[in-house]
Amino acid sequence: MPFSKKETVLISFIIVAVLVRLLPHPPNVAPITAVALFAGTHFNRKHWAIITPILTMLFTDIFLGFSMITPFVYLAFVGVTVLGFSLKKMNISSVLLSSLLFFVITNLAVWFMHYPLTAEGFTTCFTLAIPFFGYSIVGDLFFSITLIIGYRVALKSLKLA
Repeated sequence: MPFSKKETVLISFIIVAVLVRLLPHPPNVAPITAVALFAGTHFNRKHWAIITPILTMLFTDIFLGFSMITPFVYLAFVGVTVLGFSLKKMNISSVLLSSLLFFVITNLAVWFMHYPLTAEGFTTCFTLAIPFFGYSIVGDLFFSITLIIGYRVALKSLKLA
C-alpha cells in the first residue's frame, strides 16, 4: 500500500534523523527517542511506528557499532513508541517521560550486565549515568521540538493541515 502525503513527510523526517545520528554529537544527544515518540504519536499505522526507530537504529548501528546492551536500547525505543500510542501527543511531559523510560530500561541493562547485583551496584550504576541522562534530556527536548515544528510547517506548506 503506498504511503499518504502525510506519511511521506513523516518518513522524510525519519531519514533526516538517521543522517543526524551519523554526525558527530555529544553522548546521548541523538534524535532517536524523539523519533520513537513522534512515530508513536503521529503514525496511523502502528506497525510502522514501532519499526521506524528500530530500523533507524539498526541502519545507523551498522556504521556506529553494536554493544551488549543493544537489544535493551531497541526495547527502550519500542517502549517509547508504545508510550506515544498511549499519550497520543508530544509535549514537555511526554518527552521527559520518554527520556526517563529510556534511562531506566538501558541503565537496568547496564546494571545487570556490568555491576554487582546489589543495592550498591545499582546506586553506582545509576549515579554514574546521571550526566548522560542530562544530555539525553537536552537532546530529546531539542529534537522533539524540531520534529513538532518541522512537521507542522511541512504540513502547512503542503496544505495537508
